[in-house]
Amino acid sequence: MMSLGLLLIRLVIGLSFMAHGVQKLFGWFGGYGLKGTGGWFESIGMKPGVTMALLAGLAELAGGTLFALGLLTPLAGILIAGTMVIAIVKVHGPNGYWATQNGYEYNLMLLMTSIAVALTGAGQYSLDALLF
Repeated sequence: MMSLGLLLIRLVIGLSFMAHGVQKLFGWFGGYGLKGTGGWFESIGMKPGVTMALLAGLAELAGGTLFALGLLTPLAGILIAGTMVIAIVKVHGPNGYWATQNGYEYNLMLLMTSIAVALTGAGQYSLDALLF
């Protein structure tokens, strides 16, 4: 049952990060693409904005894909956790804890969940289990 629970966690978080990545990279799912996201990144002091948007989008897409597949799960967890640390520091941290105040509550949950799964392992329903 634990492997099934890990699979569910990996799929929801991994697919969500994949979607966020393609929002930034391609403007899919209501995203703003590299130019729009890059402009917003510039407005919060992340320069050069388009390059930062590219790196964030790639980290989210790659991390989410690896996490969902349970492939190289520690690396996937690091990619996801890294994007959440930056989101907390640059956007949500100054607003306090609560998500209802645009705080870092949700980002912290994603950060800790990705680290916990990376430390625990992806479970038997994963490519890590099949390949390693």
